Amino acid sequence: MRSLIGFLLSAGAGFASDCPAAPDHSEALTVLFEEILIAPHPAAAQAISDDMWAFWVDAPDDTAQEILDRGMRKRSSWDLLGAREDFDALVGYCPHYAEGYNQRAFVNFLNQNYDAALPDLEKALELSPRHVGAHSGKALTLIGLGREAEAQDALAAALELNPWLPERSLYKPAATKEMPGEKL
Repeated sequence: MRSLIGFLLSAGAGFASDCPAAPDHSEALTVLFEEILIAPHPAAAQAISDDMWAFWVDAPDDTAQEILDRGMRKRSSWDLLGAREDFDALVGYCPHYAEGYNQRAFVNFLNQNYDAALPDLEKALELSPRHVGAHSGKALTLIGLGREAEAQDALAAALELNPWLPERSLYKPAATKEMPGEKL
């Protein structure tokens, strides 16, 4: 398997053309975003959020899925260097797949390398503007960088999409602003 990762890394951008477009789950996600806004309690919202994540981690093809899954397993077992290598390979192979950037950003965040995490989160959001995980990850990364005002804006964007996020406790609405999801 290491030879596949090595090949993907050495192939660079030329190999990226072999990665198909990520599956289009926009219609299903739209329904889930509507459902989460009216979720009656945190457990219901968590189930909807889990359904969203199932779509975000649906990679463009079997090769990308294998790399993503392996990287996520490594990250879960705190093999952050190995996970970073896998996510580097995934981004190299599928540069138009948002979750590769989001997962690599998460590994960098866990390593407290916020400067490296932020561009990946921005790229993930460019590719998938409603990616709640990337929005909340961006907020937490900006907090880590000491950029509180920007972090609050990113957190507000995340809470507009999912008012049930655990990070909601970090949101500090301005005196004249209403907290996202407050009308629930």
